[in-house]
Amino acid sequence: MSRILSGSCLCGAVRYEVADEFTYALICHCSQCRRATGAASKPFAGIEREKLQISRGTDSLLKFGGDLTHDVRCGLCGSLLFSVVRGGKFAHVTLGSLADEPSLKPSAHIYVGSKAGWDSILDNLPQHMELPT
Repeated sequence: MSRILSGSCLCGAVRYEVADEFTYALICHCSQCRRATGAASKPFAGIEREKLQISRGTDSLLKFGGDLTHDVRCGLCGSLLFSVVRGGKFAHVTLGSLADEPSLKPSAHIYVGSKAGWDSILDNLPQHMELPT
């Protein structure tokens, strides 16, 4: 049985639990992630959607996008909690919304070809112009 991590929005209205079984973790610099977060990048970890459960505040959730691909935010404070991707089968959990430290750390930067000109990547992680195959 794996460890369960907890996470929440800024105001605490929404809380979630996720298995510490992420299959990948990356830092995305694409323009969509920058606009969604208001930051230079979006550090996230990917996991099968069924391994993430909302434990409090389902009535406060806001979903932006379609049924199979969308961002999930707190409707009260606006915090981006996770994105549902890959045809609804995976969730990209924003690492900043986790209260607990996951076992898997980001392994690379992606979409650095479209990163903001003022953004400097200062670590030694691999940098990919797009999403590596």
